[in-house]
Amino acid sequence: MFFTFVVIIENIMTDEKEIQIIGKALELFLKYGIKSLTMDDVARHLHISKKTLYQFVSDKKDLVVKSVQLAISEEQNRICCSVKESNTAIDELIEITKCINSKTSEIHPSVLYDLQKYHPKAWELMMDHKKEFIHGIMSSNLNRGIKEGYYRKKMNPEIVASIYMIMVDQAMNAESHLAKKLSIDKLHLEVINYHFNGICNQKGLDYAKEVIKKQQNDLLSLD
Repeated sequence: MFFTFVVIIENIMTDEKEIQIIGKALELFLKYGIKSLTMDDVARHLHISKKTLYQFVSDKKDLVVKSVQLAISEEQNRICCSVKESNTAIDELIEITKCINSKTSEIHPSVLYDLQKYHPKAWELMMDHKKEFIHGIMSSNLNRGIKEGYYRKKMNPEIVASIYMIMVDQAMNAESHLAKKLSIDKLHLEVINYHFNGICNQKGLDYAKEVIKKQQNDLLSLD
């Protein structure tokens, strides 16, 4: 199901110049926030005229929507590549975590709040991405880990994947007290560490610690 979603997102933008402009705008939004930037600011930072910018978007809301679409597409592609190249479910989950955190660490604290309050269409795209793609990836990973003997056998993958998504929702809720205390990437790492310890049997934990140690990955903590 989630691979179909990837195709839908990828087909939205095909013009190379458009992708380049939207990509640079995305970087600006992630760095400075959304509300604080005007279309004049974006054009100036991109060293293009507003007239050129408006060849690709109708207004700021459209620019934000396309920026979110591009961010989703890039994340889905990175995760899908990690899934294909991973030897085990443990390796897969570690790589998925690295993919997600590589972007969440760059997000300005106000971005999620701005999306929720001022850009509902873009926010809905993000929520659909989580509900369809991320939930599907996590559910698939759980089934794989059980089959490979790294995860606990007595658990329901769909329910556990849903529990993971509930925790992520809290981490991404700009109004929650947790989001006001910690950055999104740190919150996600706490969620994934909790997830690892909850789903792995002893064999899985031992293997995960071995992989993390080899990678010198100081982000995950399974002790």
